Amino acid sequence: MKTSALLLAAIVVATPIAAALAQDKPTASSEMVHKIGIQVSENDPATMILALNNAQNILSHYKKLNRKVDIQVVAYGPGLHLFRDDTSPVKTRLSTMSLENPNLTLSACGNTHANHMKAEKKEIKLVSEATVVSSGVVELAELQERGYSYIRP
Repeated sequence: MKTSALLLAAIVVATPIAAALAQDKPTASSEMVHKIGIQVSENDPATMILALNNAQNILSHYKKLNRKVDIQVVAYGPGLHLFRDDTSPVKTRLSTMSLENPNLTLSACGNTHANHMKAEKKEIKLVSEATVVSSGVVELAELQERGYSYIRP
């Protein structure tokens, strides 16, 4: 009789624990999204290429695992040349990567963009794939606050 009572007690204790653990397990609809923010703040083609290589490698890795990923490349300061239509050494690659990866966001610092136009006294067009954010450094800080991992190539 003691064995039955112990078994019943174990079931009573284990059932709520098992239910709680099952709720923590990701389901297809609530699968974890890997979130990555990549900083580009140098006007250096090698750094720009490395940042895009990092993004592509991350995208390929999670695609193979059938996992969701959200990547945001943020350019500010001298790194804005990454997205400048007149000076970007990787314009074609940006276009291709954007078309192939809807979960890739390209964010250009609005402060830097305005400062470039003021310094050069002309309108400066950015590549069409880039979205202007008010401040690149604030964007990166807020991404981290929202759980994004931070990468600076």
